[in-house]
Order: sequence, then structure tokens, then C-alpha cells
Amino acid sequence: MGRFARAGATVGALVLTASLALTGCGDDDEGKKPEFVPGQQQVGGVSSTAPDPSVAPSVSAAAPPLTVSPADGANGRPVSTEISARIPGGGTVSKVALATADGATVAGRMRRDGSSWVPSAALKYGTRYTATVTGAGKDGQTYQGTSTFTTMAKPKSMIGSGLYMFSGKTYGVAMPVVAEFSPGIPKKDRAAVQKRMFVQTDPPQPGAWHWVDNGTQAYYRAPEYWKTGTTITVRLALAGIPLSNGRYGNIDRSATAKIGRAFEMTVDNATKQMTVSENGTVIRTLPVSLGKKSTPSSSGTMVVMEKKESTVFDTRSEPDPANRYVTEIDFAQRITWGGEYIHAAPWSEGVQGRRNVSHGCVNVSMANGRWLFGKTMVGDPITVKGTERRLAPGNGWTAWSMSWSQFVAGSALPVPQGGQPAPF
Repeated sequence: MGRFARAGATVGALVLTASLALTGCGDDDEGKKPEFVPGQQQVGGVSSTAPDPSVAPSVSAAAPPLTVSPADGANGRPVSTEISARIPGGGTVSKVALATADGATVAGRMRRDGSSWVPSAALKYGTRYTATVTGAGKDGQTYQGTSTFTTMAKPKSMIGSGLYMFSGKTYGVAMPVVAEFSPGIPKKDRAAVQKRMFVQTDPPQPGAWHWVDNGTQAYYRAPEYWKTGTTITVRLALAGIPLSNGRYGNIDRSATAKIGRAFEMTVDNATKQMTVSENGTVIRTLPVSLGKKSTPSSSGTMVVMEKKESTVFDTRSEPDPANRYVTEIDFAQRITWGGEYIHAAPWSEGVQGRRNVSHGCVNVSMANGRWLFGKTMVGDPITVKGTERRLAPGNGWTAWSMSWSQFVAGSALPVPQGGQPAPF
């Protein structure tokens, strides 16, 4: 048993915040918005306290001028505004100072490619800022320019957004960075939005973003599973970003999390066995029962998204009366939004390892369900092979259910061979 509709409304109808609970299936202790921690190097390298090593000493007012963007006197600028400059004859920006009218300074950092300076947090609505930019020209001279601009009032029409990663948590090696949007991001806006979604890893690992077709989700992953012990730092710097449909980004979200031991589950429909490996060593083989032909399990690589030691499967809304039931379930681990779980199924223990009888879930015995539940964490991968149905993109965290070349093809920005390095 186990197939039932995703609780609550569909993804596109959700009002999203940074919690699985917003989709109707989140852990209660994960309902808080991840907070920016001052002093940490945030995703994209933005830091609230750490000095920028590229900062140059101030220069006299006699320095030749450079052109600053936003232009001096600009009004109604988005709070996602970045600072850039054009040096006569070309050159490199060496210092950006941004302050409000009352003298409060704003921290930030240059992008790796030198294209712009990114504030470490969204600017304030309806506020006047002065940017002072210093640069080194190709002619060896030092240039300086100043611009005073004002941000727009808070817009009335905003998207909803979510980040499925929480500060202080430890995840499995297949945990993708998952950004979710309601409504979905239009295709013409995805490059601009993606440019404001920063990910940094320690130790450094290249990665890329991939958009689900309807724009409601974007995943970030590396070419291979994350290295054990990796620290992932994320900032979705989307507050105030303007979209072509007249909406704006609602809020910045950030998180810093760890990757734990390598724990992988592989299910072969031909043998109806699950092979469980930890840190590359097989530690147990479990008999399973998968979905029967009328309700087959999905083949592909899925990720444990949620764990419930005890829950109730209620499928009374299913159109087919044969698939309607209300059943108490132990040791349930969600792997798709469509209702596929790994869970204990004492009623099918007699056929586990021999015959498929479930509604799409991976059935294991009560003893094996308890053992497996005690070993897994959110972000652990499970690969199912040889069933009658392929895993649908976006039905769960499907970032790993495609090749690397297929994955990078879903990026809204060009991805260098091997993956995109951190932008800072």
C-alpha cells in the first residue's frame, strides 16, 4: 500500500515558505525560515562582517570619474539591485562602498567575474542609497565614481518561494538544493532569477541548476553525489527581483547545512531485493514488494524527502474505488510527491521478495522497516530499477534521475564543462 495524492493543494497553488510543511507534509520542527548568520560567508560568498580582500584604499576626489550603475538620481530601483561600474578604456572595480542617507553601511561582495557587487542582504524598500565605486583602469590610473539612487516602494504582487534546506541540519549525499516557486517562474525570467540563486560548497564542488518545465522548482546538484562532510551554503537572493509578469520576488532565503555519511538504497524489480550500502560497503539486503501492474512503482533515482514514524494513508479521494483506503502506516519515508513511500507493510511480508502487491510503494517487513528508518536521513538516495513506469520529472526531488548532460541542459544559464564554480 501507499499510493495517495499529495496532501493539500498542488504545487502551483501553494503559498510557499521554507518548509516541507507548506506542501502538506513537513516536519513540525522544520517550519522556521532559515536565518542569515552574521559573520558566515553566505552562498555566493556574501558576508556580513568578513572584509573583502580585494578592497583598495580610498582615493582623493581628484581621481578621474567612472560611470556607476544604477545611475545617479535613479528612482524606483528594485531592492535586488547590484552595483556595477564602467571604467573608461576598461579596467577592474577594486572597491564598492554603499550606504544609506543616515550613514549606515551595507556589506557585500564582488562576483567572481567582476561584473557587479552584490549586497549581502536585500536593500530596504523606499530608501535612498549612495554608492561610491573605485576602480583600476588599464592605463594604470585609479578611477572613482558616485551615484545616489532610491529603491522602489514595496510591491503588492509577489511570488511565493521556498527553500528545502535548513541551517544546522545534516542531509544525505543526494540532497539537492531545492528552490520552489508559486506561481512558476516564466522562462524569460529564469536566467535573471538563477543568477540570484547562490550556492557554495566546502570542499569546493562544481554544480549547476536545473529547472522543472513548469518553473515551479529548480534543483542544484553536483555532477556526482556530494562528498561526505561537505558544507553547503545557499542564498536565494530573490527579494524584490522583478519578473516579466508584473510580480516580484518575495524574500531572501538562506541556509548552511552539512552532508553526512554515504547511504544508498538500490531496489531491483527483477529480484525484488533492496541492497543497502553505507560508505560504499553493502550492509544488508532486504526483500521488498513493489507496485502491482495497475499501480506500478516509479523507476529512477529518488531521494528521501520526509520521514514519519507513524502516519495514516488516506486515499479516499482516488478516482478508482479499488485504490481507496485508510490505513495506519509505520516507518514511512516519502520519496515522491505522488505518494510513493518506503514503509513497513506487515500485510505483504509473505510475498516480499517474490511478488509485487503494493499501490506503488516500496514495502518492507516491520522489522526491516524499523531498521531502515533508524538508518536513513532526508537526502539519502534510493534507485528503483526495472518497473513499468519511469519517474516523472518533478515528482519528488528528481535531480538525480537524469544524466549530468541532461541535468545541465535544464539550466537557464550556460554551464561550463564540469559544472559552474561558485560565483564569489
